[in-house]
Amino acid sequence: MTPTVGPASVRSEGATAPPGAVPGQASVPRHPGPSNRPPLRTLLQPAVIALVLVSAFISCYVGLQRDPKPHQLPVAVVGSALAHKMELSLGDSVDVRPAVSAAAARQAVEQHDVVAALSSGGAGQLNLAVAGANGLSTTGAVKGVVSAYAAGSGQQVTTTDVVPLAPFDGRGLAGFYVSFGVTLAGFVLAQNALGMANVLHLRHRFWLITGVSVATGIVAAIIAGPVLDAVPAPFLPLAATLALLAAAAAFTTKLLGTYLGPIGVPVATLLLLTVGNSTSGATISSDLLPAAARAVSALLPPGAAVRAVSDLSYFDGAHAGVPLLTLALWAVLSAVLVGIKSRLRSNRRTAHA
Repeated sequence: MTPTVGPASVRSEGATAPPGAVPGQASVPRHPGPSNRPPLRTLLQPAVIALVLVSAFISCYVGLQRDPKPHQLPVAVVGSALAHKMELSLGDSVDVRPAVSAAAARQAVEQHDVVAALSSGGAGQLNLAVAGANGLSTTGAVKGVVSAYAAGSGQQVTTTDVVPLAPFDGRGLAGFYVSFGVTLAGFVLAQNALGMANVLHLRHRFWLITGVSVATGIVAAIIAGPVLDAVPAPFLPLAATLALLAAAAAFTTKLLGTYLGPIGVPVATLLLLTVGNSTSGATISSDLLPAAARAVSALLPPGAAVRAVSDLSYFDGAHAGVPLLTLALWAVLSAVLVGIKSRLRSNRRTAHA
């Protein structure tokens, strides 16, 4: 008898088909499928993470804008008599800082030492100098408290914007959106780096994060500056600031993912994209935030970056040093801690070998 030629005849010698198999077809190995009753923890973890993130996002972004109140707004006031009256009338909503002259008070505004300068303009007249570059919320708040004082004392206020916003940033939000975009880019970069742990050596992942962070800062600075003309900061300092922000966001996310495992990325989302951006002081000035949010604002990378971008854009970098140092510390310390974790893990493997 001539054997049948074809796939059906290709069988291992002595093999028998399993019950229910179709004759002439190769058997397919069976793999256990998903459990009909998954562990409760498997269901709860993504549910809890989603609920925490949505609660935090809405609480921060909506809650902080619900009832912003000025707190210790620094205002330079010319004349001891006017300064004393302002303190008595406005309480702790204004931090009155005496100035020797109207020119000195205006200079304090231009150097970002105060948010406004107030001086007497003669009988029944007050002159208020503000910096629109501080944002609409700060400018509106200081105008409001000074107008309330003027109305109570029967005076009129003439307002002058001595540091106006860039023409293509009418609401003063360009710095915030640039910082948000760079933070998001660093966050996503770290997520990808975490997934390459079995493909790239740690030093290669570090070089990847560092190189892409620099490229992100340069691209963001080009688009926000020369292309859109919305952020008037000098190009090189702006690019360096945004590169530090990208590196800080990326290395912080990688740090949390390395130490906390699967919940590290959601924690980074909460820390950087939710709390960090909502308290950055762009949409609502830090002077109008509650005490706790105000304390956190300058310590997190997004808040530090918004401050640095604003100072570089409008105040000749007068107070940009501390925010830049904050960004550098986040990036460097996070990278060092990731390296330590990797070294300890490597030592344990060597010891067990």
